[in-house]
Amino acid sequence: MSGRLSIVLHSHMPYVEGYGTWPFGEEWLWEAMASSYLPLLGLLRDGAPLTLSLTPVLCDQLEAPGVAERFRAFLTDMRRTTHALDAEGSRTSGRADLAGEIERAAEDYERALDAFDAIGGDLVGALAPYAAWTSSATHAVLPLLATTAGLRLQLATGIEAHRARFGAWNGGFWLPECAHAPWLDPLLEEAGVHATCVDMTDVFGRADPRHLRPQATEAGPLLVPIDRDIVELVWHDAGYPSHGAYRDYHHLTVHHHKPWANDGSVYDRARALDQARADARAFVVRVRDRVAEGGLCVCALDTELLGHWWYEGIDWLAMVVEEAGDLLVHLDTALAEVEPAIAPGELPVTTWGTRRDLSTWSGPERPGGQEPRRGAPRAQVGPVASGRSSRSPGRL
Repeated sequence: MSGRLSIVLHSHMPYVEGYGTWPFGEEWLWEAMASSYLPLLGLLRDGAPLTLSLTPVLCDQLEAPGVAERFRAFLTDMRRTTHALDAEGSRTSGRADLAGEIERAAEDYERALDAFDAIGGDLVGALAPYAAWTSSATHAVLPLLATTAGLRLQLATGIEAHRARFGAWNGGFWLPECAHAPWLDPLLEEAGVHATCVDMTDVFGRADPRHLRPQATEAGPLLVPIDRDIVELVWHDAGYPSHGAYRDYHHLTVHHHKPWANDGSVYDRARALDQARADARAFVVRVRDRVAEGGLCVCALDTELLGHWWYEGIDWLAMVVEEAGDLLVHLDTALAEVEPAIAPGELPVTTWGTRRDLSTWSGPERPGGQEPRRGAPRAQVGPVASGRSSRSPGRL
């Protein structure tokens, strides 16, 4: 197979619907809808061959009673009011330049309202034609579950929820945190999983060509390596979103708006889009070099990174789609074309994150890099830790 790029967007939101405490209340969901999901929908409708994963937890929240009304109220009441207050305060303090940017940014939420009304408030229904992959029922980190019965329930419920909402499913399954253990493979096969993404950076080594080829397991499912060198062009402390021209996510006005660029200047939208174009071109050049001798480069990102965390992320993605042309294909299409390699017989437990050893943000690191126990899960006394790997922002 000639060189290909697949971009996998994993869409997930912890259960925040109905909660009101900043920054992890349901405002987090509204922001992701306005700045990530709705803009992405426009790109998908334009024909972008992106691979979209939607978790049952996210879909449950998007379909919850009253969500459409509360989202509209967030856009029309809260965001209109808070932008107006911050713009007025900036002008009063002699910062008309900040006021102008705050007023410009307010238009994002008006566009989101128009887009939401255009789909009748049914975001899940609008995303349905593009929802290819699913995930576990509660976004559980599967190798940390205590029992085989629990694993089966997570898999079956997640897959059944996807089929109930979207109908067809081709076997694509997102492992939360890319957390994989060899004992999962027979259970994945039993559940009908055809392919899943894994992080084999520490198994093969960086830039190893084996990252460009799906690995067939003895039990059946394909393990699709993500290409960390390519992922980290975006998702890294020194990645594209850190450029000085892009909008600063961390410095906030009184009402939590963001009128500054990373370099401390007032945000300049035209300047940021010029940078996004340059970064999109650089990204595609790097990928073309990576697959010059063939292979499948998989770049996996949290959907919410694009738009919500990285303000210009959806713009960058649209430019990548344009620059990449036929290089970019849906992952399911690519997997149908490529001949997989045979996965190594002794794979370690792997996950996303700096250590890639199932360490989590909510628990202590394993002493001396100690790996978790091997073998199938069994009954266990006491709670099992779960959570995102040690990185920020968001989670895969």
